[in-house]
Amino acid sequence: MTRRSASTLGDGVAANGKKDSSQKSQNGTQPEPNGKLQDADGPGEKVELRKKVTLLRGISIIIGTIIGAGIFISPKGILKNSGSVGMSLVVWIACGVLSLFGALSYAELGTCIKKSGGHYTYILEAFGPQMAFIRLWADLIAIRPAGMAVISLAFGQYILEPLFMPCGIPPIAVKLATGVGITSVMYLNSMSVTWSARIQIFLTFSKLLAIAIIIVPGMYQLFKGETKNFENAFDMSNIQLSGLPLAFYSGMYAYAGWFYLNFLTEEVHNPERTVPLAICISMAIVTVCYVLSNVAYYTVMSAEELLASEAVAVTFAEKLMGNFSVAVPVFVALSCYGSMNGCLFAISRMFYVASREGQLPEVLSMIHVRRHTPQAAVLVLYPMTMLQLFVGDIYSLLNFMSFLRWLFIGLAVLGLMYLRYTRPELPRPFKVSALVIPAVFCLTCFFMVFLSLYSDPVNTGIGFAISLTGIPAYYLFIVFDRRPKWLQKGLDSFNRYLQILLEVIPAEH
Repeated sequence: MTRRSASTLGDGVAANGKKDSSQKSQNGTQPEPNGKLQDADGPGEKVELRKKVTLLRGISIIIGTIIGAGIFISPKGILKNSGSVGMSLVVWIACGVLSLFGALSYAELGTCIKKSGGHYTYILEAFGPQMAFIRLWADLIAIRPAGMAVISLAFGQYILEPLFMPCGIPPIAVKLATGVGITSVMYLNSMSVTWSARIQIFLTFSKLLAIAIIIVPGMYQLFKGETKNFENAFDMSNIQLSGLPLAFYSGMYAYAGWFYLNFLTEEVHNPERTVPLAICISMAIVTVCYVLSNVAYYTVMSAEELLASEAVAVTFAEKLMGNFSVAVPVFVALSCYGSMNGCLFAISRMFYVASREGQLPEVLSMIHVRRHTPQAAVLVLYPMTMLQLFVGDIYSLLNFMSFLRWLFIGLAVLGLMYLRYTRPELPRPFKVSALVIPAVFCLTCFFMVFLSLYSDPVNTGIGFAISLTGIPAYYLFIVFDRRPKWLQKGLDSFNRYLQILLEVIPAEH
């Protein structure tokens, strides 16, 4: 790895080196004869990441990553901790508004710092390379592989459920189906940006259709007068103030994902307009869907029945639709697959940018000569994800690391306020008018970090310790350039052979 400057705030792709023009004519102009998933172009086209993310694709990425399995499976965490039906709906709305505050803050960051990479890039620009590397390190070795494995396991579980009903599914079958799902998502994202985006749009419409199948019958029942479960909706007898922060924690987790479009700012068409518009439209749609879905659940199920259900959408469908409930696991599986695809699409760009900044091996910032995808950055998570899937305790790992997400998101939004004073000359096509919006969201994030420390100090402490291993890693891999010659030679050979194997070259700009 080679150190590069981390101070440029411009558009486009930073140079990783010069590429001979003859190499372009040999490698970059001919499409593969049988490759239907190509992004290849004619002679003379640059090898770079294209601006292929339109407004519709941006909305599909945000909605598709926010709405996973949670709204279909278990919205009971908020009900349990809020204490009443009415308070649970208030929490859903409040968490949507707070998430919108964070999304608006990221819209400003994404339009004034026109680089991909999301949290990593904003922390890098505001607080320097060491803090950014710690975030990157935790993402690479633990958070992202575990997160991908968990959502993939949900996909494997629900895609097989219609085949095994009413029997249980063998765990090895779930893991094999999960492995197939992960492999297909990796293959799709390494083959074509266009097709990844198109499939994301299809999957987003599929999950919105699934939510509509819940909302429409539920609203019909409500208008028919099925309101008995809303009587005494704000009954204060079961409300405990100590549980409300946990309810908000669950709600904010359910809305997490609004930041993923910022991971690929450089590929967004007209980002000054598209990023804020996509974020606002997406958050409005998701908030409405979440609130109305919960209202629909309550028209059919009492609070006690909802708390007792293992899969709320399945119970809802069984009560209202009979045999059609068999289709619900399929919709849940498609929803999970959309989250997998959207997350990988976005996260690979963070590794791409980190490599371009010199904090990861150089091959990760190279582009496939014909497909114009960051193939190495897409595939880097594959080994760790598969390893954790079959041998790791991924749920414990997620518990260790969940607080780090809010710590670094809060830090990135704090960076927005910091840059307002230290870099006032930065162009801000979209600007949050009142600093109270990022301030409230930043305080919310840090409150959730404090809540994690208070409610689960052991697991939170372990996660914090794992993240701190990024400090010696930073000095070993980034600061100290004097490595043994044999080690440097091995790294150079690995980088070169991987570049040849994957057919990737440095991006032109």
